[in-house]
Amino acid sequence: MGGGAAAHDPFDIFSSFFGGSPFGGASSRGRRQRRGEDVVHPLKVSLEDLYLGTSKKLSLSRNVICSKCSGKGSKSGASMQCPGCQGSGLKISVRHLGPSMIQQMQHPCNECKGTGETINDKDRCPQCKGEKVVQEKKVLEVIVEKGMQNGQKITFPGEADEAPDTITGDIVFVLQQKDHPKFKRKGEDLFVEHTLALTEALCGFQFVVTHLDGRQLLIKSIPGEVVKPDSFKAINDEGMPLYQRPFIKGKMYIHFTVEFPDSLNPDQIMALEAILPPKPTSHLTDMELDECEETTLHDVNIEEEMRRKQQASQEAYDEDEDTHGGAQRVQCAQQ
Repeated sequence: MGGGAAAHDPFDIFSSFFGGSPFGGASSRGRRQRRGEDVVHPLKVSLEDLYLGTSKKLSLSRNVICSKCSGKGSKSGASMQCPGCQGSGLKISVRHLGPSMIQQMQHPCNECKGTGETINDKDRCPQCKGEKVVQEKKVLEVIVEKGMQNGQKITFPGEADEAPDTITGDIVFVLQQKDHPKFKRKGEDLFVEHTLALTEALCGFQFVVTHLDGRQLLIKSIPGEVVKPDSFKAINDEGMPLYQRPFIKGKMYIHFTVEFPDSLNPDQIMALEAILPPKPTSHLTDMELDECEETTLHDVNIEEEMRRKQQASQEAYDEDEDTHGGAQRVQCAQQ
């Protein structure tokens, strides 16, 4: 504060808090570093990997700051202002869209690759050839933890491409779960499809499911239990482990489909009628039955049938639209 004190920049305190001058320009003590882009890689994993956990070593190439020139690009450390963009690193191109209409577009300068500076050919660093960075191979070990989900990200901070005056971005691995031939996953639960013969559904069943960790699970019905088509059974604690809580597991659901025989011979019908509950009796008299018209049932694929009907309905609607539209046009011409 005394008369002999050195002069101070009145905006130093503003710069220390906000990284720039109050008028929007760069700070006199340096500009804020930009952040480099993240590098994203998909990583295919099996359902077994997500159930048991695994690690995968991956070799990647990335740019690192040249050690010989410390990212300067030149032997002397000197550089010149790019004449193409006057050191801004950007160029503006103008497009004429019409009378009194123009469009301005900003893009990185192609002469200096957006750096705003050029290096004399004779002064270029022999190791990086003036590029300021060199390629390096690095092996990353990706730890896939138990219970991780499809689409979950595993991040390696600061492992992306390096560049001068730039905060290095991250390498991000995105898990992509491969389809499993037996199990379907929904959150922490597993679903299994199993088809029973009609005899198994009525008289009992027993079968083995090989789990994702190789264990053999014996699945069997309760004596006297009848399994109905499209029903579900659940086994507690045999689903997927929870992420970061692997000792807690979801459920395994078994979806049962019952396979019926295509036909029965008369002896089989009589034997079944003798042991199964009696059929419901008809409330119609013989005379009333004689007055009814007999029908014939046909097998049908209902999804295909509905699709065909919808297509035919749409074609008829389009044809009707064309007919009415043509009639209106003729009438207008006559008037």
